[in-house]
Amino acid sequence: MTMSLRTRLLVGVIALVIIGLAASGVATYLTLENSLLSRLDAQLTGGRVEATAALNGSQRGGPSPTRFPTDTVVERIRGDDVVDAKVSTPFGSTPSSARPLLPHSYPSHATDTPVKPFTVAGTGDIEHFRMTYWPEDSLDGDIVVLAIPMTDVDVTLGQLLFLELAIGSGIVIATAILAFAIINVGLRPLQRMGSVAGEIAAGDYSRRVEPATPLTEIGRLGLALNAMLAEIESAFAHRTASEQRLRRFIADASHELRTPLTSIRGYSEMLRRGAGESPEDASLARRRIEEESVRMSALVDDMLLIARLDQGRPIESKPVDLQAIARDAAADARVVAPQREISLQAPDTVMVSGDDTRLRQVVGNLVRNALVHTPSATPIEIAVATTNGTARVSVADHGPGLKPEDRERIFEPFFRADPSRSRDSGGAGLGLSIVSAVVVAHGGKVEVRETNGGGATFEVALPLAKTV
Repeated sequence: MTMSLRTRLLVGVIALVIIGLAASGVATYLTLENSLLSRLDAQLTGGRVEATAALNGSQRGGPSPTRFPTDTVVERIRGDDVVDAKVSTPFGSTPSSARPLLPHSYPSHATDTPVKPFTVAGTGDIEHFRMTYWPEDSLDGDIVVLAIPMTDVDVTLGQLLFLELAIGSGIVIATAILAFAIINVGLRPLQRMGSVAGEIAAGDYSRRVEPATPLTEIGRLGLALNAMLAEIESAFAHRTASEQRLRRFIADASHELRTPLTSIRGYSEMLRRGAGESPEDASLARRRIEEESVRMSALVDDMLLIARLDQGRPIESKPVDLQAIARDAAADARVVAPQREISLQAPDTVMVSGDDTRLRQVVGNLVRNALVHTPSATPIEIAVATTNGTARVSVADHGPGLKPEDRERIFEPFFRADPSRSRDSGGAGLGLSIVSAVVVAHGGKVEVRETNGGGATFEVALPLAKTV
């Protein structure tokens, strides 16, 4: 049978209280019983002289000792192992008719000291007697029996048992009521957590459970749940963003591939309709088909590169000199744009571990981006340095710069800060995406910030190569 947590806690508390009270009651009862019996036994074993005097005094009509309780019985039993010719002398002024049920035989007793006291049943209004016996000195074979009624002991133990049951019952009932109230109050935060969990399960991942504090166990559970919910919310947000990026990537890729495919299809149709009769038209069609094919192949290669890097494909790891890469990139830029002022600051050799071809692609894409998106007379500054165990390559321009909202998306595939720019001059928008993917694959990061005085500065940070 399945029980709720509240029921299990309540049953456990009540069971522990009952077990504790029972153990305490039994121990108290047995302790008191042993104490009372010890007092009776002391009276029995030390009452030989008084018992003998009582028998002799009774026979002679003398007074009886009064140190024993009322209804104490002393008897002489004549004969061997047979209760015979009993002479009884009850103690007290108003003796009752209650008698102890004496044993039918008495084992031989080696000494004349009283045997260890034991309990026997009684008659009349006395239920039990505590008795002992010993051989009489004057007559051979006679036994003297001394029995003290256990009425006071039975009454005292009965009252103790009643009090234990009454007090124990009250404690159990009070404990059950108090435990029920405390458990209800203690589990109330869990009930609130359950209701919030239902809302979260319905799709509201922004909800958080209360209480969330390190001061209590339930509060620490709330902290753990809130941390888990934050991770889940972040994971869902990341998945949603990834799905949105994937849909946007597919849409942008389709859009980018549509243009060369349309051109190829159009020129193919032109050849089929009779461009072959005009050598000039045929030459134009073949040239444009080849150019668009090359362009489409480059676009597909770039998309495959980004996809492979995003999947964590391993890259080549060899010592690479960033100073040499920056120097070659600056030389290439001066050839392409001789009218520009292109400066290089790379005084020292900076070695990193990576793929030389891909890192050259990174620096080349950043320099080309500065050449394409700034006016022709705008200077470009390339710098290579090391800071705190990190290699840094920066490409700064002094052009129009980037809008704050564009900086957040500048490394997304197919994103162009100037949508009006043609694809022939501005590219497909994959250059900076490739830069970001390659840098991340090398364990680094790339950032863009505003250049002092205006413009944009792209900075790549890579870990330095480990020296042996």
